[in-house]
Amino acid sequence: MNSDPRITCDPASSPAIALQEKASLRKALLATRRALPDATRAQWDAAIAQRLLDCCANEHITALAVYWPLHGEPDLQAAYAALAARGVALALPVVLEKQAPLAFASWVPGEPMVKDGMGVAVPAQLRLLPPPPVLLVPCLGFNAERYRLGYGGGYYDRTLEHAPRPRTVGVAYGCLQAYFASGPYDIALDHIMTEGDLL
Repeated sequence: MNSDPRITCDPASSPAIALQEKASLRKALLATRRALPDATRAQWDAAIAQRLLDCCANEHITALAVYWPLHGEPDLQAAYAALAARGVALALPVVLEKQAPLAFASWVPGEPMVKDGMGVAVPAQLRLLPPPPVLLVPCLGFNAERYRLGYGGGYYDRTLEHAPRPRTVGVAYGCLQAYFASGPYDIALDHIMTEGDLL
């Protein structure tokens, strides 16, 4: 396999072919992310965390939906703790039912957590609230048009199709930028935050 995980997709190709290509791309991007050396990952996580802290301070963000890192996603928990100490209200996404938008639960770093039916950590005591005005969205991959490639569940797309739409900041390592076509239900993110850039 070529070490370059990028795969070009023809927007006019059949849905079955496009899905197959995206499945292959997901595998390649996961492999790329898992192969990152621990020292590199720690350095990049620290850079993204600082970028997040600076962004929240500069834009006076007072409420933010964050994510619990899975499958080698950037781990920004130190930044979350710093934001909470500054008084930023944090929330975590919660899957209450499949084929539905995400719900959001108020979260304070350090509070007791449990795993939901999908194996994702959520607060032991769910305190549901409306979607915060800004969402951090983990990306398995992303393209130059700021479309996100996730794991295929569609939860964020279903969440963002409803008004009022929160502002979205995708989070990914820069090496995971890829070439792929957006689908009819995909929604571009407002920004992509990497260790090197804010797109």
